[in-house]
Amino acid sequence: MTPQKTALIAGASGLVGSQLLTLLLSSERYAKVIVVGRRPLPQVHPKLEQRVLDLDKLDQHRLGLIADDVYCCLGTTMRQAGSKAAFYKVDYLYVVKLAALTAGNFAAQFLVVSAMGADADSRMYYNRVKGEMEQAVRQTPFRVIHFFRPSLLLGTRAEKRLGEQIGAVLLKALRPLMVGPLRKYQPVGAAAVARAMLRAAEEDGGGIRVHLSDEIAEAG
Repeated sequence: MTPQKTALIAGASGLVGSQLLTLLLSSERYAKVIVVGRRPLPQVHPKLEQRVLDLDKLDQHRLGLIADDVYCCLGTTMRQAGSKAAFYKVDYLYVVKLAALTAGNFAAQFLVVSAMGADADSRMYYNRVKGEMEQAVRQTPFRVIHFFRPSLLLGTRAEKRLGEQIGAVLLKALRPLMVGPLRKYQPVGAAAVARAMLRAAEEDGGGIRVHLSDEIAEAG
């Protein structure tokens, strides 16, 4: 069967997004894959369409954001962002705006990478912003919304994050002990998250789904 669907991905240059883009381009589900970002990617593919744009001006590009399935892998860290305001812009404002615009364009699915511990009432700023983002996205009229809440992400990043590297080593060593209720804290590979996102989209379900780290690892 000839693929008819269009996928849109934001954050395709990141740890999860780069893995996911490869899967989307090779998937028989999609005839077109639109990448939204500030800079062009080096990939060339018959299915690939790149929208190089200022994320602060997403509203001006609404007509270029038409897709069936929307994958959002946008995210940064406080250190990378440099301030709470800059972090909030990337992890909340851009994500929520993308959801609102693509839902307005009648996209069916929105699949977004959130974080373990996402909670709008959390005392931790990172978790609180992720929780507030989830709350806002829940209000958008997609047929189905998927929140992926991985624990520590494993994979090769362009930039070095010493804290994450140390945490990854420790959690890998402790993984055999992380059973039962602790399973959701197991680290998960970025490639597994990407595979889990595509498989969730392929279900073509409905409602709101939250995928925890252990479920993501199993699905991916």
